Amino acid sequence: MSIKLENKIIKLINDEDTVKVLSTVDKDNIPHSTFKNFLNVDNNGNILYMELIESSMTNSNMVNSIWFKKKVSITVKSKDNESYQIKGIPVKAYISGHIFRKYYEIIRERIEDGDLSTVWIIEPEEVRNETYSYRKKSEEKKHPLLIHLDRLAK
Repeated sequence: MSIKLENKIIKLINDEDTVKVLSTVDKDNIPHSTFKNFLNVDNNGNILYMELIESSMTNSNMVNSIWFKKKVSITVKSKDNESYQIKGIPVKAYISGHIFRKYYEIIRERIEDGDLSTVWIIEPEEVRNETYSYRKKSEEKKHPLLIHLDRLAK
């Protein structure tokens, strides 16, 4: 079920300085993760991923995900080490038409000899705050007895 991304998550994804990792699985459920710069959020709140290489493992895995409704994961990390994981489902792939053309022109502006294979539409289903300070506080609250003994000795 699709969710609405918070504005701070949208800004983080759309920020060119944000580190972005897209994780997919192949037909045997073997994970594949790679850094991807061409991710942003459209006006409908979906995540757009521009795949530049037709024969890439990521593109192959995205095809597998759309056919078999497998989730993908996008992890983003800001300059300030704020980090989120977004899980979603690829729901559409554009390989021609006006949406494809729009992003093809953007790619060509940024990469002189750049190609665009596919514009993927990913519907976000879940967001998890992975920022260390947030995770630490959250886990300590859920599991107060799980603490290293050296921290108790202080």
